[in-house]
Amino acid sequence: MSMTFKPSETTGKLELQEGTGERADSAVQQQTRAELAPPADSAIDVAPVQLGNVAHVADASAAHPFDESNLGETKLYANYRMDLRNPNPETLDAFIDDNIVKDWSTLSWRQVGKPFRVVNYAGGKRRWEEQHGDTLPVHTSWEMFNRSFHALFMKNVPQERQEAFGKLVKNVGTLHWGAARHMLGELEELTIWNMAHRAEDAIWDPRGKRALFRGLDLHKPRVLFLGAADGYEAMQMYSMYPGGEAVLVDYDDFCRTDRFGKFPEHYPFVGTNPATGAAKVWYRDQMNISFVVDDIRNLDFGQEFDVVVSVGLIEHFPDEYKKEAIDWHRKFLKPGGYAILTTPRLQWRSRMFYHVLAEWMNYTYRELMTVQQMGLYLHENGFNILRHGTIKAHNGIVAKVR
Repeated sequence: MSMTFKPSETTGKLELQEGTGERADSAVQQQTRAELAPPADSAIDVAPVQLGNVAHVADASAAHPFDESNLGETKLYANYRMDLRNPNPETLDAFIDDNIVKDWSTLSWRQVGKPFRVVNYAGGKRRWEEQHGDTLPVHTSWEMFNRSFHALFMKNVPQERQEAFGKLVKNVGTLHWGAARHMLGELEELTIWNMAHRAEDAIWDPRGKRALFRGLDLHKPRVLFLGAADGYEAMQMYSMYPGGEAVLVDYDDFCRTDRFGKFPEHYPFVGTNPATGAAKVWYRDQMNISFVVDDIRNLDFGQEFDVVVSVGLIEHFPDEYKKEAIDWHRKFLKPGGYAILTTPRLQWRSRMFYHVLAEWMNYTYRELMTVQQMGLYLHENGFNILRHGTIKAHNGIVAKVR
């Protein structure tokens, strides 16, 4: 699946155009284009936008507003998209470009090059270092990042875009150019966030994650999520392989209380009914999940997990520390268990995202890499790669210890 932005021949605005394999219906395409366009001058409407062929939806304030009758539907809220499309796992191939490398033993760093380092840091990081005369500590940088990133997830994007656009017009009309430039920057940030998280749903990307996680030999697995943040991928995996346990680990308690603790309770995951094998809608409060607040290096677990997951972890370590970060996945795996890792893709859209949203995102060391680079790190550190590929915003790898 590929998605590109091209100027409309009629309006000149950037419009989302879908490449081979995208299965969204025309109503979703039209709504996506509308979400990317500048806000209308009409009154603000902050109600959830209904998309696709949604026949009926229960009260959104209810804990479980969707059920199996809603499979195949999608719905756009003010700060995220829910997506119950493609409940049949056999249809998920369209959402991952996989098996790119045929033989990892023949790949070299000379062929693939090194990852791209993101160096346009947030102003908050620079101000802290100027104030303290020292480098921002890693733990503090993560605390700052988690609070900043969470604030993006909590935004009422349509309302804030409408307000920013109104302020921009007002400041231009009164010739307040400095204020107008500030509002233009805020509108740009909101538009990029809207595109990435709501219109394309590229950050959570449920269909891409399901494509990556599908077909594993698991029954009621114990899953360990390293650097769990909001725990999204553990919840998606639990819904697909129910009945086990997911243990989330992060050393910032804010992730337990807010990023995971305030994850939308009515967000539905497409998974499996263990009694019938058919598709089933799952919610967080139906899952056996615990949260451990600690440094990964302090964990006293043994080799007791069927799956060890990390999402956006190893790209935060320079090469001299990557082996240690990769070893954490090996340390807690049962013999024959799965290590599942993702990292942000090295692509122009990712570079634009981290450039425009630098003030929100860039508090820590960060790399963007190709799936070939990511896989070579794992292959050189003793893992056999079973599945690898790219989804919307991420590289993904499923591996076992060699």
